[in-house]
This record gives sequence, C-alpha cells and structure tokens, in this order.
Amino acid sequence: MTAAQLKLFLEDNYLKYNNPAFISTDPISIPHRFSRLQDIEIAGFWMAVLAWGQRKTIINKGVELMEMMDHAPYDFVRNCSDRDLQRIMTFKHRTFNGTDALYFVAFFKKFYQSHQSLEEAFLPQEDTFTTMKEVLCHFHRRFFDSEFAPHRTRKHVATPERKSACKRINMFLRWMVRKDQHGVDFGLWDRIKPSQLICPCDLHVERTARQLGLVTRKQTDWRMAMELTENLRKFDAEDPVKYDFALFGLSSMN
Repeated sequence: MTAAQLKLFLEDNYLKYNNPAFISTDPISIPHRFSRLQDIEIAGFWMAVLAWGQRKTIINKGVELMEMMDHAPYDFVRNCSDRDLQRIMTFKHRTFNGTDALYFVAFFKKFYQSHQSLEEAFLPQEDTFTTMKEVLCHFHRRFFDSEFAPHRTRKHVATPERKSACKRINMFLRWMVRKDQHGVDFGLWDRIKPSQLICPCDLHVERTARQLGLVTRKQTDWRMAMELTENLRKFDAEDPVKYDFALFGLSSMN
C-alpha cells in the first residue's frame, strides 16, 4: 500500500468509526451523559482511568460510579459528606478500589476550589511547554503532590517518566481536546491543541498499526506511542490522533 493509499484508507475508516452511533458502546458514553464542563471532565477522566477490560463491564462500572455520585460528579466532589465517602469506599473495578476512589475525590475537591477546568492541571508554567511528555509528567506530579497520596494509586495514572505509553491519559486528552463536527470527542479545551496530542496505544491500536507498518518498535511504551503519532502526522499534521478512530475500529469492531 502506497502512502497515498494508506492515507485514503485511514481517512475512510476515520469517517466510518468517528460516528455517534458508537458512543453507546464505548466508555465515552458516560461523560456524554453530562453538559456541564466540570461534570464531563470528572466523568471523562475517571472513565479513561478505568478503561481496561471488556467495554461493557467498564461502562457498567461507570454507571455504578455515577450513581454513587448522585449523577452529579462536580457537585459530589465539592460537597460530599462522610456518609457519601463511605459509599465511594465500596467502589471497585479490577485493581482500582475504594482507597483510589477516595484520593480521586480528594484531588478533584481541592483542585476545583481554585480552578475552573481540569485543563489547567496539565499546563506547566502558565501554558508554556514544548512537548506532551512534559505536559503528562507535569500532570502526574501535580495529581500526586499531596502528602496523603496513596502509593498504590500511582499505578492508575501513567506517566512517560516510567516509559508508559500513557494510553488512558492520552485517550482522555483526545476526548477533551479534539474538535470536529461528528460529536464523539468533546473539544472543550483550547490551550492544548489537537496537533500536540499523542495517539492512545492499546492492544487494538497497536495490532492495526503494526499491520499497516505504522510502528516498528516492539515494546508498547512511550517511544512507540511517539513513533506512531509521528507517522500519523504525515497524513494530518494538525489532527494526527483522529486516526485513533480508524486504528481502534479496524481491530476491535471486526
């Protein structure tokens, strides 16, 4: 397949899978229940972090979590009582448990006391940054800057400093940053640009990317995510991560 043919193939499948009809079967369906910015951010971040395993189970766990937060996550993290926190303590998905959930609530509660949007947590030094690696490392340090941060919770929020591909955080950023007319991604943030995003790399995306010759690195790590994104930028420098729809869809939907 020539480069021109590959671009056309990716464009066709981007349009095929970037479709609101797929929302209901994807974890992004949970933040799509909301209209307020902060509700979308909290629900979206939480769903991205929980996004491993079968999608049906992930969505069911998202529904369970939103019910625990009275279907108002922003109000919940700002005003939750001790009784509310006891309810959150019972939440569990795979290795994510009540201790992790309590820390997430504590972080959001403190953060939103002085900030309007979670985007601000990703931006170091008044928006000045050169790479997404810098952005993700900054966010990880900021998320865990409390002396009460449980060590066990750190495994649920990836960082390039540990050479992780950071699939879930990159997926969350895609949801928040990308803007198009199709209505799947939210496009609520504007200080991080679509051109700066890194493609989320899960098993589905990696499998398709290798079949198409878009990655050669054997390890699924940060360097592989960068290699894939750089190759996708050759087809659309302003919005390379839009092809995540194609790569994921081709592997998981067939």
